[in-house]
Amino acid sequence: MLSTRKAAAVWLFLAFERVLTKQTPLSSHAPSSFYTRIENDLGQWDLGEVPAVNATGHLVFETTNSLLQHWPNTRYRIGHTIVPGTIPVGTLLYHGALTGPNLPTALEWVSVEPDHSMIFCQGPIKTGCWHLTLKVTRPMKVLYFDGSSAVNIPGGTMDTQDLVAWSKMKPEWVGNERKRIMDLCKWGQKYGVNGFVSEVMICDFTSHMEVVSFLNLESTRISYSPPTDLPEDLNNVHHFFETMHSASRRERYPGETRIILDFSGLVSFYDTALVPSLVPRRVGLERWDHRMEGISSEDIERVQDRLAQALTRPTVTTSGIDWKTVLRVVVDRYSSRLEMMQYLVNMTLDNRSIFGHAQQVQRRLRTVLLPYTVFAALPPNTSVTANTINSWAAPVFRECATSHTASIVAHGTTLMPSERLLLQAVRETTREICRVVTKMWASGMMTGVDPLYPPEQRPKADHIRTLMGEWREDVTQLMAWLDWSVWVKCRPACGFEEMCYLPTWPIGFFPTPGDEPPFQAQRDSASLWPNPNKGEWRRPQPKCIRRLEPYGF
Repeated sequence: MLSTRKAAAVWLFLAFERVLTKQTPLSSHAPSSFYTRIENDLGQWDLGEVPAVNATGHLVFETTNSLLQHWPNTRYRIGHTIVPGTIPVGTLLYHGALTGPNLPTALEWVSVEPDHSMIFCQGPIKTGCWHLTLKVTRPMKVLYFDGSSAVNIPGGTMDTQDLVAWSKMKPEWVGNERKRIMDLCKWGQKYGVNGFVSEVMICDFTSHMEVVSFLNLESTRISYSPPTDLPEDLNNVHHFFETMHSASRRERYPGETRIILDFSGLVSFYDTALVPSLVPRRVGLERWDHRMEGISSEDIERVQDRLAQALTRPTVTTSGIDWKTVLRVVVDRYSSRLEMMQYLVNMTLDNRSIFGHAQQVQRRLRTVLLPYTVFAALPPNTSVTANTINSWAAPVFRECATSHTASIVAHGTTLMPSERLLLQAVRETTREICRVVTKMWASGMMTGVDPLYPPEQRPKADHIRTLMGEWREDVTQLMAWLDWSVWVKCRPACGFEEMCYLPTWPIGFFPTPGDEPPFQAQRDSASLWPNPNKGEWRRPQPKCIRRLEPYGF
């Protein structure tokens, strides 16, 4: 096996040399520190070291990567992130007037989609309704709350807004939208904030905007029934489904592009240094159940201080790093490859095909790691211990794990506290991805299924099955830990007359058989809302629904 491995290594070296001679080198020679980096400090790159149970770097990573995207924030509706942002000059905003052709003089709601604002364009059939279109005339400072922060229901969706407005959560005021926006605007006034994004809540219509049109339109003729009841009138049903479809255009990356977020001012309640009081509150809970309950007054004060700093500092003090792209590059690089590996390792195979199938998986693992497979990292034949724990692969692990962040660290850029949090989130996330992928690849090498390093004797089918079982467990646990929304989709894919829908309030929730009806006439009744601990409401799952008649869920 050793001679075969050496021959393959020479072949790879010559192949790489041909490629490298066609590239323009960044420098005439590699710095001496490069080689010492390869040889030293490998003890921390242990392939058996799993993340801490209470680690939150992957949660910061995924919540940040999901900002302004409807799909992931519908799936996990309780927000954990607050980010300053700007609505750029020239952006059109829409407002369906409920009170006639009068420009709002104080706080009110607008939408970036006319389909949404038309829901509120109401008036008598004989006189029609009034629909306002506004244009932003100078950059408008806003504050964005993630999660389903426009859904004012019990269960946590208003938590972060309450903490900013009132320095505590007030579940009894969950439906008091007017009071909440008034106090948010009062809080934001001293920082020059003119809007809050859950929906877009505008504090002052006379600032930053001008009227483009104020049209007298035909009334939408929408009648209203209890929110979870499917309207009987076909025109109403059509309007509701098309409104849902218009929202779906911003469901996934890049999400809502008409609001520009300042990632250097991001505040996350998963930041364990900023909000340590929530760490013990999350122990043993699934992410669906993470709340702000139990946050200390000291942590609330720290959050508000951090927001104040982010809203008042000059923009020239930031690093200029495009964190949105940094995060997305990681997702784009690994998401589809991990999904394919999960598919491959879960196939049922007989003894005749299992070896070739394992080689196919090994090729894919090698492809992922190829840019990081340093020439010195080859499995030794002499060290039983090294082979058992695969320590020989540590340089590959390290190069893979640091590839997206080493340049940021080495550059010596002065990072804001929020940027240091994001840097750590990327480091923790890529470390675990690369640990698992390197571990799987190294195990395949040592089992003898790597096509470039064939063993003298083909491994037994039982040994390959054991390897496949380990691979299956590794990739399943990794994907569950990452929990990226990009993998949450309708399977099989929806037909042309359908759309993939993630159940959300208020459309599509019906009483569970045997339960009491979830709605009463009084809005303040606790029975108005679906049970937060049951079914689709607690853990929304994607499903195909029709876009054409007959509609239904």
